[in-house]
Amino acid sequence: MFSSGQLLFAACFFVAFVIAAIYSYRKDLALHKKYYKGNYKILLGFLIFIGLLFVIKIYFKR
Repeated sequence: MFSSGQLLFAACFFVAFVIAAIYSYRKDLALHKKYYKGNYKILLGFLIFIGLLFVIKIYFKR
């Protein structure tokens, strides 16, 4: 489906992207702590909402 060159490029791109993302996050860590306090609550609420949707879906399938 993919040639070996395409797979090699995808792997190199993925590694470079992850390294750039980690570097960028580390560089802005002080700003993240200052401006994004409590954002885990929003993530937790979102995950609970998605979980409730799955529970409702399973409940109504029966």
